[in-house]
Amino acid sequence: MPDTKPRYKVTIRCTECGEKYILRGTPNSNGGFDTGFKRCVCGNEKKLDVDVSLE
Repeated sequence: MPDTKPRYKVTIRCTECGEKYILRGTPNSNGGFDTGFKRCVCGNEKKLDVDVSLE
């Protein structure tokens, strides 16, 4: 059986426009989470509030 990583609920809020994204993510080797999120619809890639909780 393959080894599965725990999944986390990752809430991302843009500090520029206020848009909110709720995604599922898995821990990566850099200490962050892989969610597939690239940037907000307003084009913001850096100023984001990220909240993580176990799913």
